[in-house]
Amino acid sequence: MKLDGMHHITMITGDAQRNVEFYADVLGLRLVKKTVNFDAPEAYHLYFGDEQGSPGSILTWFEFAGARPGRAGAGMIHTIQLGVASEESLDFWAGRLESKGYPSERGERSLSFEDYDGLRFELVVADGGNPALRAVHPEVPAEHAILGVEGARAYIARGTDADRGLLTETLGFTELADGEYRLDGDIKHFQWAYDVTTERGVAGAGTVHHVAWHSSDEDHPSWQQRVADAGMHVTPVIDRDYFLSIYFRQPQGVLFEIATTSPGFAVDEDPAHLGEELRLPKQHEHLRPLLERRLTPLANPRIAVRQEA
Repeated sequence: MKLDGMHHITMITGDAQRNVEFYADVLGLRLVKKTVNFDAPEAYHLYFGDEQGSPGSILTWFEFAGARPGRAGAGMIHTIQLGVASEESLDFWAGRLESKGYPSERGERSLSFEDYDGLRFELVVADGGNPALRAVHPEVPAEHAILGVEGARAYIARGTDADRGLLTETLGFTELADGEYRLDGDIKHFQWAYDVTTERGVAGAGTVHHVAWHSSDEDHPSWQQRVADAGMHVTPVIDRDYFLSIYFRQPQGVLFEIATTSPGFAVDEDPAHLGEELRLPKQHEHLRPLLERRLTPLANPRIAVRQEA
C-alpha cells in the first residue's frame, strides 16, 4: 500500500473573480470545477488543473469574499512549486508574469513570484519523473505550459524529527536530508520540505488550508486505520463528491488529507465543459436558487475564448 504523490492543495482567497483571472488566464490552468464549500455553501470552492483535472495538477481555493490577507507561519505551507519543462520556459514565464503586472525573481533553475493575494509560488524545471499534466491556453505554448505541482515547503516551529516517523514509516516518504522528503508513487512523485520559523501564522487570503495526498480507491479504506495506528486523530471517510477523503493534522500542525482517484471531476459534467456551470454538493442542491443569487457570477476565460472563435 502506497500513496501516489499529491492529489491537490487548497488555499483561501478573498476574491473569486481575481482567482479565476489569475489561475485560468495568467497561469493558463483550466478551471475544472466551480462549486461551493461543503461546510460553508455561501463560499465558492474553485478547482484548477490540467485538461482532465488529474490528481497532481489540482490547486483549489475557498473564496471567503473580502477576507483579510493572511500570513504563513509555523504549521503552514508557505511555497508551492509548479513544474515547467525547461530553462526557456522560465524565461517565458518571467516575461508573461511581468506583462501581467506580477514581478518575479529568477533563481537557479527556478522562478519565484506571488499571486494577487501574496501566495508564494516557485516555478521549477521538472526532473522528468512526473507525467506532464498540461492545460491548454491560447497564449501559452504547449512547450512552456505548467506541468503539474512538483512540491511544497512548509514552516515549522520545532525540530524536523516531530513527524519523521509519520512521514517515512506510515506514509511512505523517503527522507533525502534533514527536513527534506520525497514521496514516490507508481506514477507521480512530490517534494516535501520544512523551514523553521518562530513566526505565528494567520489564516486568511493568500494562505494554504491543507494538502491532500493521492490514494488509490482500493487502498483508501486502509489508510484511515494506518494513520490512526500512528497516533493521529483522523476523521471518518468523507464523501467530497469528486473523491473520498480523510483528514488529520500532523505533529507539525499542517492539515493533511488523503483523497481517492475516483469518481473524478467528470462525474457531473461533460469533460469538454468542466468548470463551466455551478455544481453543488448533493446536500446543498436545495439551496441552488439562493446561492445563484448570492454568489458573484464568474467570467471564465475559456468560455470567452470559445465565444470569440
